[in-house]
Amino acid sequence: MENLASNCTLNYIDVTIPAPWGCVSGCWYGNRAERPILAIHGWMDNLGTFDRLIPLISDSVGVLCVDLPGHGRSSRLPSGICYSVYDYVYIIPLIMKEFGWSTVSLMGHSLGGVMSFMYASMAPDTVDLIISLDVLLPRRVTNPSKITQDIEKCLAEEGRQVDSAQEPPSFTLNQLRVALDKGSNHSVPLKLADHMLHRQVAKSQIYPDKLFFSRDGRVKFYHIFDIEPGLAAEMAKRIRGKPYLIIKGGLSPFVGHNCDEAMTILSQDNPNFQFYEVKGASHHVHLQKPEECAQYIAPFIRTHRSGPNKIGLDKKLTKNKL
Repeated sequence: MENLASNCTLNYIDVTIPAPWGCVSGCWYGNRAERPILAIHGWMDNLGTFDRLIPLISDSVGVLCVDLPGHGRSSRLPSGICYSVYDYVYIIPLIMKEFGWSTVSLMGHSLGGVMSFMYASMAPDTVDLIISLDVLLPRRVTNPSKITQDIEKCLAEEGRQVDSAQEPPSFTLNQLRVALDKGSNHSVPLKLADHMLHRQVAKSQIYPDKLFFSRDGRVKFYHIFDIEPGLAAEMAKRIRGKPYLIIKGGLSPFVGHNCDEAMTILSQDNPNFQFYEVKGASHHVHLQKPEECAQYIAPFIRTHRSGPNKIGLDKKLTKNKL
């Protein structure tokens, strides 16, 4: 959109990955001769979350960033299907199958990091490294009644979408920036908001000078579950010894005491486990302080990429530049 674009200047290839409900949209940055890092954004975000980080880590290995279903420019799930972290994990092997990868390198923020932990625990032999940005496990569910409320709100949103004459509420661009800043608890400040907005807003047909959030409104009410401590420990044991990098925002509560046991298991007798805390950063640590994050991520990738990674280009790639 005019006056609303990412500031990332790195060349990329548009990617369209077919799915039974439509497609998963993505951007493949940097090296395209080898298997890339697969980067997955957080809840309510899109691949623009990696705009400031990618140019700092893609000097040798490429990075394929994707929009999760219902986010960014990826297709929405069909009517009647609720969004769930269980189903989001399915995206990882779907992408692997599309490109013929037997192994995947994962980098995830927030929801993307939880997905990476879950998938790695289920199929550890197919994962060669994990980079987790300000997350390990989902935050504990403290209000079960919220699940009921979210179901009701999801049904109401679905009803609104069925009525094609109803357009989502529209705002000025600056109002959307303010909404994103507030909605993220100031983790995506006004000066960085456009990195997210350029893939998730559309022009209003009713008010030509305004825009609205184009992501699926139902994703606000997606189902996330609480991994109880015993299960988290067993999942971590299946990944034990795997190269695992966790970067925490110093002001963020997302890597809390509920992660202690799993982190102990992941790090025990594991020289390939690394944990860093970035002072002064909150949940979107990689967007706020990409240079410091890159200081940890780039050497970690160079050290732990394993085996032959040569691949061919896919016919579904289209050259582009931000």
